[in-house]
Amino acid sequence: MNDRLYFMAAASFEAARRLEGWPDRRARLHGHSFLAQVRAALPWGFAPFPGAEAETLTERLREAIAPLDYALLNDHLSAPTDENLARWIQARLNAPGIVQVSVQSAGYQGATVNREDQTHCWRRFRFEAAHQLPNVPPGHPCGRMHGHGFEIILRGTGPDAARLATAWKPLQAQLHWACLNDLPGLENPTSERLAAWLWGRLQPALPELSRVTVHETVTAGCHYDGDRYRIWKERCFESALRLNQAPAGDARRRLHGHSYTLRLHLTAPLDELMGWTVDYGEVKALFAPLYRQFDHHRLDETAGLAEPTLAELLRWVRERMATVLPPLDRIDLEQTPGCGAMLCWGGAA
Repeated sequence: MNDRLYFMAAASFEAARRLEGWPDRRARLHGHSFLAQVRAALPWGFAPFPGAEAETLTERLREAIAPLDYALLNDHLSAPTDENLARWIQARLNAPGIVQVSVQSAGYQGATVNREDQTHCWRRFRFEAAHQLPNVPPGHPCGRMHGHGFEIILRGTGPDAARLATAWKPLQAQLHWACLNDLPGLENPTSERLAAWLWGRLQPALPELSRVTVHETVTAGCHYDGDRYRIWKERCFESALRLNQAPAGDARRRLHGHSYTLRLHLTAPLDELMGWTVDYGEVKALFAPLYRQFDHHRLDETAGLAEPTLAELLRWVRERMATVLPPLDRIDLEQTPGCGAMLCWGGAA
């Protein structure tokens, strides 16, 4: 089946830095609340028991970044950019199978370094706009004129976040406080159409652009890389569980709970008439029966689920959604923000 299971961890640190030689205010001494994130394909036995992988990876990440907390980063790196910080953490992280390390220096920008040492910088932007989808069936809520606070993430292999911001500036003037349907090329302004529209206007001047992400709402959006579309739909559920494989005395053996976040990712060709790949509302509706089994229930009493670990939960969901949503190729599950696991298959990256 070519399944790939990755565990995720996140940890924050407070630090000051000076980016010497930079032609703007970043050359001055300043500070950030940094967020470090890691994704790893962990081998069996990495954690003390099944179900503790994400927390163990988080502990290792906290150990790696401890020297950076409340420190001057220039004392540790000559050029403490986001991407160099990610490399520094990657080199000191005591964990096998690391796939990527990310550092976010602000809520709107950061950098990711993967195991091939490829760097992707990213920058987030927001605009307020109206739209309506002209081709949806009668009664569909998106057929009415409505609006969103759209968020856009531009990701590139070469430019730093400041260059991405420069390229975005003229588009912000077009999109902010506008009706998207009035813009040439956006007569049917779905997330997918908007992502491709942005790609077409940015990529010629930014050949290093690798992906455009459109957050239509906080729970749904679309990625576009110039070739493929991938959408996601997010649901949160409140559940209790007991990890019976935890050793005696470990708190996780007791009945406890989490506010889980689950994201379903789907890759499919564009429906030229509808302008989307899969309707977000349809994804939500098809997932609803499983959602009702999880939300405000005990996961360790779920039929067919041997142990409510992150890995087993992901596999349980995949088995039941594969035929219901054939374009599904990745599922993310977080038990706390940034701490969780993902299962992907097929061509999913």
